[in-house]
Amino acid sequence: MKKLMTGNEAIARGAYEAGVKFASAYAGTPSTEILENIALYKEIKAEWAPNEKVALESVCGASIAGARSLAAMKHVGVNVAADALFTYSYQGVTGGTVLITADEPGQHSSQNEQDNRNYGPFAKIPVLEPSNSQECLDMVKTAFEISEKYDTIVLIRMTTRVCHSKSIVECSDRLDIPLKKYEKNGPKYLTLPSFSRKNRVKVEERLNRLEDFSNETELNRIEDNKSNIGVIASGGAYHYGKEVFGDEASYLKIGFSFPYPDKLIKNFSEKVEKIYVIEENDPIMENTVKKLGIECHGKDIFPSYGELTPDVLRKALYGKAADTIDYNKDLVVGRPPTLCAGCPHRGFFYEIAKRKDVAISGDIGCYALGASEPYNAMDFNLCMGGAFSTAHGAQQVFDMNVDENKRVVGVLGDSTFFHTGINGLFNVVYNKSKAISVILDNRITGMTGHQENPGSGYTLQGDPTEMIDIESLVRACGVKNIRVVDPNNLADMKETLDWAVGLDEASVIITRWPCALKKFSKEDKEEFGDLFTSKYKIDFEKCIGCKKCIKTGCPAISFDKASKKSFIDILQCVGCGVCSQVCPVEAIERVEM
Repeated sequence: MKKLMTGNEAIARGAYEAGVKFASAYAGTPSTEILENIALYKEIKAEWAPNEKVALESVCGASIAGARSLAAMKHVGVNVAADALFTYSYQGVTGGTVLITADEPGQHSSQNEQDNRNYGPFAKIPVLEPSNSQECLDMVKTAFEISEKYDTIVLIRMTTRVCHSKSIVECSDRLDIPLKKYEKNGPKYLTLPSFSRKNRVKVEERLNRLEDFSNETELNRIEDNKSNIGVIASGGAYHYGKEVFGDEASYLKIGFSFPYPDKLIKNFSEKVEKIYVIEENDPIMENTVKKLGIECHGKDIFPSYGELTPDVLRKALYGKAADTIDYNKDLVVGRPPTLCAGCPHRGFFYEIAKRKDVAISGDIGCYALGASEPYNAMDFNLCMGGAFSTAHGAQQVFDMNVDENKRVVGVLGDSTFFHTGINGLFNVVYNKSKAISVILDNRITGMTGHQENPGSGYTLQGDPTEMIDIESLVRACGVKNIRVVDPNNLADMKETLDWAVGLDEASVIITRWPCALKKFSKEDKEEFGDLFTSKYKIDFEKCIGCKKCIKTGCPAISFDKASKKSFIDILQCVGCGVCSQVCPVEAIERVEM
């Protein structure tokens, strides 16, 4: 059976065919669709975890209990999971264990551009790199065989283009891999120093055996085109190189990239006169080639960051990209990302943007757009779940300065709060901070495409579950001052901010309203009523062209320069009503649909 699949879909299919029984992840572009597709296979217990560390820890526990298990996350998520990863490298597996890292050369939706191949030598675990959807499927199956043969967790490094591009995949039946019998094994699975020191020796012995495998496996192969030019590449960069060089070069395609295939590299270098190493982002293979005493070109020619697309390679090699249709770039209007029409975060940012006495610590999610025009309502952000912690640190220093009467507001979303924001709130309360903590609860994980989370009431596979109540959880963290507010009500939003700023101790504001794009659950409808059943229009006779409605930043509202009047696109409007509250002449009217 052949199917057209993205790399993420193929990873999921590979997990199914490999006999995986348990999978866990935290959603994050470009990895999100892996678990969403695994969840379609009912033979696999698939779960969203509150964060990546919890996901990997759950997978390690499932492996210890005897099941083939898989975790998936984006590249920065591996940083969160690293504590578990490094220790499990020492312990080894019972059931095969695979960790998918989805890297983002080019930073399409990420706060950094790290190269997670570095985790191979750092954690001393094997690394595989598929370059197309078929390899995604095949390498997952191979990775589980490697994992169980060599007693190790295996890292598969994906990149954005491999995750999201489609190609034909040949599917097979699912393997019947029985659960392995659980046996108590303290020396293997207890991390007491006396045991870990012995396991450390085993890790080095394992690497030596894996290096032999790296030189023998068909995952690494030479494509000899009898050329004087040689290209060494892995992942998506292999296809980029093929598109630029074609048959004018020979190739060493690296699919198993750590431990490095030293003998194969030396063999390949003897067949060619000039070697180009094409890799995104760090010069890991290039440095390996040079350590072997082989001259090569890599980051001396190609960019050390960003995607190495064919056009980028052509410009680096030949000084120009392929010819394309030219156009007047001055006529292209910039379209920066913005909060959607009806976004429940709009009211909060509209009101807090007016305040000059606060510094705003943001986080990773849709609400990062609060930093943009017209709000300019974010001063700094660091990493996922860091808003409350950084707000606390900044507030402590502002409090040291008698001339600085500034309050710090930490802002994050509901899923981010469950991810790692809870620990930050503990810190605020424990250290007696007066930082203001705001949880923007839009009832779903918004930025990555509406994945369920502990506060939504449903699991990844659609089963009803306990809905964690954020207000109760915040109260359990020791917070005395809590307000829950509808962010679309600007008067209530303003009064709530005034209340929090007026306190001389920690407070938490929970804005609670569903994402405008969410598929509303029966619980949503019971709590919030008939959502978005009305829209708004502008009475042109009353409109004075003051543009205050434009300053709400709603993409459904535009301003006509000819008539000097504002206009609401009825197809985009979802009836949140924020614009009607800012109009000074009541020119914006509600229309029932």
